[in-house]
Amino acid sequence: MQSMDEIYQTYARTVYKFMLSKTHNEDIAEELTQETFYQAIKSIHRYDGSCKLSTWLCAIAKNQLLAYQRKHPTEETIDDYENLSVANVETEVFDRMQRIELMKKLHVCPEPFREILYLRIFGSLSFKEIGEIMGKTENWARVNFYRAKERLKKEVEKNE
Repeated sequence: MQSMDEIYQTYARTVYKFMLSKTHNEDIAEELTQETFYQAIKSIHRYDGSCKLSTWLCAIAKNQLLAYQRKHPTEETIDDYENLSVANVETEVFDRMQRIELMKKLHVCPEPFREILYLRIFGSLSFKEIGEIMGKTENWARVNFYRAKERLKKEVEKNE
């Protein structure tokens, strides 16, 4: 097995992108990535090789995210708009409404499409990284991303 330093060098970017796709916040993603590797060091003796190391790390990361969300429930406030001009507020509200509509559509997508779309769109992960995280091939990730994208297009066209 690789040393923890080698494991970190190999998988830190993947875990970070995975966390960024889930949190949409660079600072939180970085914090959770560090916590993930801390937990991995503490429990490396439990890794039995039955799955890819990246899959095991992303499972730890997902658990860290859930723990973080329990401790820090999110609240949106009007403070986000405090320093914006009226024109910027209108633009921001419109953009936010579009993002909300997209998120609603993503939310009702069946798995694995939803997860693939989140990882690709919000996490900016490559198809190879998505395949690795999900325990599949790069080609599988590409095909399912395409299918998910086509499904979203049909949903948008249906509601127009």
